[in-house]
Amino acid sequence: MTRVRYVTLDVFTDRAFGGNQLAVFPDAREIPEEVLLTITREFNYSETTFCYPPSDPRFSSTVRIFTPGAEVPFAGHPTVGTAIALVQLGLAGTLDGESQLLLDEKVGPIPVTVRATPHGAYFAQFSVAQLPEFGASAPSRGKLAEILLLDPEDILGAPMAPAGVSCGLPFLMVPLRSVDAVARARVRIDAWESTLKGSWASELFVFAKDPSGGENHFHARCFVPGLNVPEDPATGSANAGLAGYLASKSKIQDGTLRWTVDQGVEMGRPSRLEIEADKVAGAITAVRVGGHAVMVCDGTIAI
Repeated sequence: MTRVRYVTLDVFTDRAFGGNQLAVFPDAREIPEEVLLTITREFNYSETTFCYPPSDPRFSSTVRIFTPGAEVPFAGHPTVGTAIALVQLGLAGTLDGESQLLLDEKVGPIPVTVRATPHGAYFAQFSVAQLPEFGASAPSRGKLAEILLLDPEDILGAPMAPAGVSCGLPFLMVPLRSVDAVARARVRIDAWESTLKGSWASELFVFAKDPSGGENHFHARCFVPGLNVPEDPATGSANAGLAGYLASKSKIQDGTLRWTVDQGVEMGRPSRLEIEADKVAGAITAVRVGGHAVMVCDGTIAI
């Protein structure tokens, strides 16, 4: 029997017991391949990451990301949490000041900036390896309303119509008219299975402007039934897609656009994400997602 170290973090929050939970194995070399998904299901968090020494010295770590359903090529909260864990454990960067990490994920190289904050939490921001890709048209508002147990009028139409977007992991962006509609959303699994299951962007990200946080603030929820995650408290990959979606709708042609997003509130896991997109001559040239994370547990698991 081998005991392998892990840590857990709460991600996209600056205090424990909020945000999105993440388990990180900082050195997974002694874990057999066939046990990775089993361990992920044992934690039953949205994601668990397994870190390995990189084959290329440019990288801080090679990172594999698993949901309880499958391995995924990219995800946001595991990227933020893993980078912060590596810094806090002294395996990359520096505990004080700012560190530049490069993570080797299946989607490609992910640059991450990590910095310490005065109150003890750490902040990390990553740049996506894949610029926003826009997929096929979404189901009708009536069909989406049936899936989400909403009224068709709750779902915005053109120019802010639902659309599939991917920065490494596809999500269906569903803009709603109000924060109240976001709170009322539920996924009717039989309607989802007959309509979206198996499609390019089958996972649902619903959002609405939240004036309480300013002009560029949103309230969101994310439903990921295709990966065995009924609802995710904070979804960096979906919020990267949201940044691409919002940037594509903006009339601003040049500069950096910034938004904040609250997610996980309805789950009792309030999360705050900071998202950005750069545009040059109307084209999106970069997308970044950032947030805080705090260490919660440090232990070992028997393999």
